[in-house]
Amino acid sequence: VVAGQVERDLIGVERGMLHEIKGQMETIKPVTKHQRLIIDPADIPEAVHEAMEQLKTGRPRPVEIEIPPETLSDEVDVELLESGKYERPAGSIDSVKHGADLIAKAKKPLLWGGGGVISGKASGEFTALAEYLQAPVITTGEGRGSISDRSYLSIGSFRFRNDKFFENRIDDYDLIVAVGTRMASPGFLKGQKILQIDIDEEEIGRNYENTDGIVGDAKKSLSGLLNALKERIPARESREAELNALKEERFNPATVIEPQNSYVQAIRRAMPDDGIFVSGMTQIGYYSRNKYEVYEPGTYLTSSYYGNLGFAYPTALGAKVAKPDKAVVAVSGDGGFMFNVQELSTAVRHKINAVALVFNDNAFGNVMRDQVNMYEGREYGARVHNPDFMKLADAFGVRGVRIRDGSPDELEKELNDSLQIDSPTLIEVPVGEMPNPFRDY
Repeated sequence: VVAGQVERDLIGVERGMLHEIKGQMETIKPVTKHQRLIIDPADIPEAVHEAMEQLKTGRPRPVEIEIPPETLSDEVDVELLESGKYERPAGSIDSVKHGADLIAKAKKPLLWGGGGVISGKASGEFTALAEYLQAPVITTGEGRGSISDRSYLSIGSFRFRNDKFFENRIDDYDLIVAVGTRMASPGFLKGQKILQIDIDEEEIGRNYENTDGIVGDAKKSLSGLLNALKERIPARESREAELNALKEERFNPATVIEPQNSYVQAIRRAMPDDGIFVSGMTQIGYYSRNKYEVYEPGTYLTSSYYGNLGFAYPTALGAKVAKPDKAVVAVSGDGGFMFNVQELSTAVRHKINAVALVFNDNAFGNVMRDQVNMYEGREYGARVHNPDFMKLADAFGVRGVRIRDGSPDELEKELNDSLQIDSPTLIEVPVGEMPNPFRDY
């Protein structure tokens, strides 16, 4: 981020200048990895070089540079620096050997894939390790696609809290190999030994004490770990029958919640394997975390632990610009979609043919259900008054489709058609109140 500032001699004076923020850099520190204020324009090349190094090394996080208006206006002769070449470090040889020893001794290891597997482009190495060990795999929401859900080794993503299926079975595993995840779920593990692979040393053992770590790039560290394992143990015999049975238990018919399931499966059928699903904070998005099958890395995007309303559609536009040959759909509720509805203009202006899929219950549905359930049927501020979404689409110049009676079959057809059209589409799905997508099972 290149941000402005007030005039140089007024920074910190708090005179109330245009756009002034008290402690601007302190305000942005919690959401950035690196910040710098540039007063002398001659410092700009070095500052940009430093910011790029911070951006490209270690754990990926935003960086910020602040430049006052006079600094931007000044003219000065500078020497431009060459672009840096930034290598992501592998885990140390000793830590990789120790990790391989731990895994070789484990009778029933479990692999846990997080967002670092995806951002580190390590799904191939992660899957290879799982296959060599015949170890079941769970993922975080951010880690979906670490292994294909078509694999019998994949037993899904767990819920942050109250996932009875995994809580009741976690004692079966004597070693957890966690890759690119902070393991934030409270009380999920029961004292097992953990081997944690993360590029950020501060994350090793942050949430669970019984942890040994490999600090390094996920792709390189996993590759080294697998090579070291091959020197210690042979590939383990197939557990396909056993793990297929576990997977069937995890996804048995009793876990199906309607109408969410019918909508999620309709979307999955309409999307190609490499299509990008952007999950908004809405009933269908919540349910998709475990029931929308993901076959390739980078094809399931979430707002992570931030849980931002309004996240899905702008993110989908960015995903489509980054991957113009991929089908992209943003799943939103009506309340969340209205946070960034103006981005329909962006889609039209730049001809970005991502599909906005809006499930409309005329409410912040999850909030309303929680209010009713927790406060003796009372609700406050959870219902919304929406525009006519078809007229809204027309006003922006976007193709608009309303699904009659909220039919999942019609949704599948219309979504499939919309993905073939080289222009943005808004699909509205009128729905009623939905059951709790987080119920225990």
